[in-house]
Amino acid sequence: MSTSATASVSTHILDTSVGRPAAGVAVHVRARAGRTADWQALGGSATDADGRCKDLPALPEGTTHVRLDFAVEPYFEKKQADAQQDAPANRDSGAFFPEVAITFAVEPGEHYHVPLLLNPFGYSVYRGS
Repeated sequence: MSTSATASVSTHILDTSVGRPAAGVAVHVRARAGRTADWQALGGSATDADGRCKDLPALPEGTTHVRLDFAVEPYFEKKQADAQQDAPANRDSGAFFPEVAITFAVEPGEHYHVPLLLNPFGYSVYRGS
């Protein structure tokens, strides 16, 4: 939850190739205080059955930029393996983008919901509500 001195972040992932939430995707959060500051790893979570991370770490006071790192390759590898159990010779890596890193600016006291629309060969993000 954000306070007047901090921002807060939430996210969810929709796998647009199947029209369903993407469960089990690891999401790591980094923050920095200023464009030239070093990134600070804050920890992470994984998406639940609804594709949501409900327990992302809080942002420290003074955060001006946030980076969400989504580890999507394991998700697509598992999905590919599950779909092709009968045809293992046709397996490939399952995703063109093995990870997705989204960086955005934040203001104290604001909440930022950043949905990721994902498929094996592309993705899109936006500031949600």
